[in-house]
Amino acid sequence: MRQIDPDVVPVYPITPQTPIIQGFAKFVADGRAHGEVVNVESEHSAMSAAIGSALAGAPQGLALMAEVVYIAASMRAPIVMALGNRALSGPINIHCDHSDAMLIRDSGVVQLFAENAQEAYDLMLIAPRLAEHPDVLLPVLVCLDGFTITHSAEPVSLLTDEDVTQFVGPYAIPHPLLDTARPTTQGPFAMPDYYYELRTQQAMALENALAVLLELAAEFERLSGRHYGSLEPYGLDDANHAIVALGSSAGTAKDVVDDLREEGQAVGLLKIASFRPFPATAVRTALARVPWVSVLDRADSPGGAPPLRAELAAALFGSDVHLSGHVYGLGGRDLHPEDIRALLAGPAPDRIGVRGESCPA
Repeated sequence: MRQIDPDVVPVYPITPQTPIIQGFAKFVADGRAHGEVVNVESEHSAMSAAIGSALAGAPQGLALMAEVVYIAASMRAPIVMALGNRALSGPINIHCDHSDAMLIRDSGVVQLFAENAQEAYDLMLIAPRLAEHPDVLLPVLVCLDGFTITHSAEPVSLLTDEDVTQFVGPYAIPHPLLDTARPTTQGPFAMPDYYYELRTQQAMALENALAVLLELAAEFERLSGRHYGSLEPYGLDDANHAIVALGSSAGTAKDVVDDLREEGQAVGLLKIASFRPFPATAVRTALARVPWVSVLDRADSPGGAPPLRAELAAALFGSDVHLSGHVYGLGGRDLHPEDIRALLAGPAPDRIGVRGESCPA
């Protein structure tokens, strides 16, 4: 954020994103960043302020701002948000799962998931270019697992300030609210004769984001030497069993895949980097020769299929793959290497790591 130096950062500190806001506020106080930090009274107001900033001249605590996230996407506001993923109440919990991101998965925003601190840094540099691209013009969320990434210290390779400035470029308001020479209507009321078309344009913009992401990732690779895309196949060429995962758990899975391959087992991993838009065609291609796929979901969908499993089922519809889905890690419960070993060894329960006893209501 310091290197990007955004003009306006509306904030409402809430765990686990508080260190991000504290760090950026210190940069501003020390004169190392020049944006305006706007302290607001709620997450709802944070996103509202971000919309106004994006249109007239980026927020955390996703649940309370969910209503306004839909509005931000419909107003095509190129807002960038670092989302420290945390569980939703109740019961009250501040630890990591992906319930918050999945709450707004149909809002029309781009959702990118980071595996570690390096990816979080790199994706935050790509995000403004993606959000502001004329074929996209949508909010971009960079999702970082709460505490696992947000509160952990690990080495990160930084670009120079000059390289970041050149890569990100200046912000140009796409449809200025205050430009009297080009008046626009913001936040209109849409009757049935226009609403459907406007929503379709928004959906098409989100689909465009997939190709734009790949273009920007290629440009970023030329600058940094680090490769990104909508997904990352890992050991899939000859795999007979593969895991599909989002976020930091993919790092744990990579270590297990490496160990099992040294033991002679043909296993692999498919890490999804872009959950929205979902790269269905690329997923189908990557898993075309894998007979058994196990999907790890760090969010539940009571009464239905968990979110990532539902996407995989749609992407692989009509194929011969055996697809199993497994919920894990709700409320910050750790996913251990032995859990992944057991999953790759054979049939595993639908819920990983949950104890048999029930808690009193």
